[in-house]
Order: sequence, then C-alpha cells, then structure tokens
Amino acid sequence: MTFDLLFKSALTRFEFIVDGPPVSQQARKRGKGNRLQDWKKTVRQEAEKYWSSEHKTATGLVMLQITYFYDSVQIDVDNIVKPIQDAIKGLAYVDDEQVSDLVVRKRNLSGNFRIENMTSTLAEGFARGNEFLHIVVINASNQEVLT
Repeated sequence: MTFDLLFKSALTRFEFIVDGPPVSQQARKRGKGNRLQDWKKTVRQEAEKYWSSEHKTATGLVMLQITYFYDSVQIDVDNIVKPIQDAIKGLAYVDDEQVSDLVVRKRNLSGNFRIENMTSTLAEGFARGNEFLHIVVINASNQEVLT
C-alpha cells in the first residue's frame, strides 16, 4: 500500500439507495451475464443520481457499507458486494482496491430493528415501500487501530 493511498482522500460520506432485489455475482456463473451487467448499470445510474458537485472521488482508503432491506426473498450477502463495488468504481472511489473495510448486512423489512441517526436518504428508501439496498461509502478509519 502506498503512502498516497493511505493518507489522501477527498470523500467524506456518499450514500444512495437502489431498489432491490440485488443480483448476485453468482449470476455470471449461471449464464445470466446480462442480468449481472444490467444490475451494475442500475447501481451506477442510481449512484449518479445522488452524486453532486460537492462530492469528490475518494483517492484514499474507504469503508463500504451495504444494507439489504428485503421483503421475502433473500440472497447471501457475500454475493452482492462485488457487483456494487464494480458499479461505483470511478465515481465514489478510483478503484475497488481502496475498499479496506466492508460491512454487509441484510434486514427483513418485517423484522424488528431500530435505526439510529436515520438519514434522509435512508428514510427515502423506507418510504418507497419495497425492498432496497442502502449503500454508504465513507473514509476508512485509522488503519493502525483495530477495534
């Protein structure tokens, strides 16, 4: 890891939502390549809707947080990461090698959970009334301290 990659970064927080369900990276292996490519395009288009001139592409390490709020059909969370990483490369960050921290979770919309510090973007996702993904990219924490 270079010094520049560790300590240079312009991004502070970028978040957006995408209507679900997500398409798994495994779709490519099942001969459903068009579905996977279409999903990546959808994620990119949605990300671009939330991107503003105030946002700057991160040049340092970032944390990617993905929460899949599902209704009835759920997929393995580990299979939804790569298509999303690829879709926002060049927008939220230069390259997906900058993702040093990753939090991926799924929550049933009918389940019990509490949301602290809800953003207007996340509230918009719930207001749509169907399953969605909430995606957040923030600067990574200090790489020398593990908590």
